[in-house]
Amino acid sequence: MLLRLGSSPLPALRRARIYVCGITPYDTTHIGHAATFVWVDALSRVLEHVGIEVQVVRNITDIDDELLRAAGEQGTTWQALATQQTFQFEDDMRKLRVQRPAFEPASRDYVTDVIFLARALLDRGAAYERDGSVFFRAGDLHTASGLSREDALRVYDDRGGRVDDPAKDDPFDAALWQASTEGEPSWESPWGPGRPGWHVECAAMATTLLGLSIDVHAGGADLAYPHHAYENAMVEAATGVSPFSRSWMHVGTVTKGGEKVAKSTGNLVFVMDLLQDHAPQALRLHILDRPWRETWDFDHGDLAAAEEKLEALWSATARPGGSDAAVTAACEALLDDIDVPRALDIALEDGGEAARTVAKILALL
Repeated sequence: MLLRLGSSPLPALRRARIYVCGITPYDTTHIGHAATFVWVDALSRVLEHVGIEVQVVRNITDIDDELLRAAGEQGTTWQALATQQTFQFEDDMRKLRVQRPAFEPASRDYVTDVIFLARALLDRGAAYERDGSVFFRAGDLHTASGLSREDALRVYDDRGGRVDDPAKDDPFDAALWQASTEGEPSWESPWGPGRPGWHVECAAMATTLLGLSIDVHAGGADLAYPHHAYENAMVEAATGVSPFSRSWMHVGTVTKGGEKVAKSTGNLVFVMDLLQDHAPQALRLHILDRPWRETWDFDHGDLAAAEEKLEALWSATARPGGSDAAVTAACEALLDDIDVPRALDIALEDGGEAARTVAKILALL
């Protein structure tokens, strides 16, 4: 059986290589983070259930403007803040039964790989050097976002694009390497001391660890543009290999009161706080009991319904027997774009082996 993710099935695989954009460790772990990584874990477990070896790379972006700013505001170093927040994140993932990835690279350890990729893009004429920085030529990349030039530029600027940088030929161009200012982390490079840009960090880590083409690239829906669009374009321009990723999994945004859960909106809901009053399986079920692309609004009151449904599922697993047809139907639902709600409906109705199978695959027992 092949898994369909999005509009087309993944090809028959013996091993699935999955790259998921991880955290920038300064505000972890909120419910938006959790949703992405629980969904990627569900995908991995479904693939493993049908005999596919899964190799997940989940990065830590510990060289980042926001992290540097947060460390300065808290009066600590970026290394100390990243270490503390990464520890909290990994503890939250363990409690939510998210399996450890095969690799968890940190940006600080892949600076040499970023330099290598930047040089490849320079050699291919897809980048240019200016005043100690190196910029990727974006061209009309923003048109694929479906946004107008004005809206795309606004989104790009909001997400660290530095559109007013006078060193750039075009405001949409992206820093592959940026000269460091005083007090910022800095590494030596052929262009002088500096640090990597955001998008190229993931491009370097993904290609170094998984190869020039991967099977699934995952992350929050808000990363589709500009982050994933630029990362994809950089890899394909540097390597000449297309597609960089055969499938994309952009997990739906979590909102609260209609606004995206984010530090900037001041509406963060932290996993460690939720787990004070709710079982990890209930929070996991609450995240998964919906289409994975769906934007949804978090409400504390909805967790009570998730707990009731979890109890019903556990009761269903205790029923003896169960039909093979129901087990097959439930597994087919999970292979069909990871349709968890349909699989749960089958599990609750038929009980027995179907319920046990679904609960085991989704790590709800």
